[in-house]
Amino acid sequence: MNLNVLLLACSQSAMMTVVSLSLSASALVGAQLASPELATTPLAALYLATMLLLYPIARLMESYGRQKIFLGGALIGALGLAMAAVGIASASFTLFVAAGLLIGAFNAAGQYYRFAAAEAVPAQHKSMAISLTLSGGVIAAIAGPMLARWSKDALAPAFYASFLALIGVALLGAMFAAGLKLPPPTQTNSTGSRRPLREIAKNPQFVLAVAGGLIGYAIMGLLMCATPLAMKHVHLEFFQTATVIQWHVVAMFAPSFVTGAIIQRIGTLPVMLLGCGLMLGSIFIAMQGDGLAQFELSLILLGAGWNFLYVGATALLTETYHPEEKSMVQACNDTVVFFGMAVATLLTGKLVAVLGWHSLNVYAAIPVILLAAAIVLKLARSRAP
Repeated sequence: MNLNVLLLACSQSAMMTVVSLSLSASALVGAQLASPELATTPLAALYLATMLLLYPIARLMESYGRQKIFLGGALIGALGLAMAAVGIASASFTLFVAAGLLIGAFNAAGQYYRFAAAEAVPAQHKSMAISLTLSGGVIAAIAGPMLARWSKDALAPAFYASFLALIGVALLGAMFAAGLKLPPPTQTNSTGSRRPLREIAKNPQFVLAVAGGLIGYAIMGLLMCATPLAMKHVHLEFFQTATVIQWHVVAMFAPSFVTGAIIQRIGTLPVMLLGCGLMLGSIFIAMQGDGLAQFELSLILLGAGWNFLYVGATALLTETYHPEEKSMVQACNDTVVFFGMAVATLLTGKLVAVLGWHSLNVYAAIPVILLAAAIVLKLARSRAP
């Protein structure tokens, strides 16, 4: 494996360990510091910061290179995790929410790991590099929830020790970033060769790529964040919730070992369609009941569906822009994706309280069905004589 791709996969592991533990614990911490309706506000702050910082980070990478920004993002994340620990210890919901903003900066920088990997290999290996980088999340899938279970009550109050431990994980991410040897930023004195974004957005492939990332991430985030609250409502234990989230995150990233090869074999659109099918399967299982088995199987299918949809959408996006347009297009795509994620996360607590788990899944199926229909239509048109 290319050394840069390996280090980027390790960086992905560190970043996703932070995020996966946050997913397991933040809603519960939010509920104990505030109220169930505000439980997902800290996660929403994380995703809001991610969304708002994506474009500035892309511009900083143009000036200073990806490696320095990856390093800085990890260090800012460590500071945010320290702030989160202080917020828990002092029972400050405001401080805990504010910490989510700094952790979101780490997450925002980490969204470019996959693009950096695509640029570090020959063009024909882009989809493979993207998927292998995301495969680093498999370690996070094991480490994050496991760390949450072991550290939850190690120090009072609950989860205080968890966020202290994550400071070390973020610093490990900074160490991986420091070892990267990525190409220097491309310097250009003119933007004349860049097409305006509105022109790029006329390309149906661009629209489908952005829609795939947006719907895949928003629906995955909505149902993933709702799961701990739904499981608590039916009186399942936290260790069971952590296990469900753990297997979900495994399913999100384990397919990455093969997703790139599948894309090379059958193409991006069929892989995205497969992702839609798996997400709909997840929703169908979730609607069958609220037992532990339903939550586990539903979240596993949800994670696998997200992987195929997200990797496919990312690979499709890289085919829609010229090299000098990459920062603009990548930032635009991820800003839209994380706007959807932030809104979905912010509304999760309220939607679970008002709609309930079953109805929430019914509504979540609608955009996935519409996306699947658009992909089928695009495939039909591309194969028409």
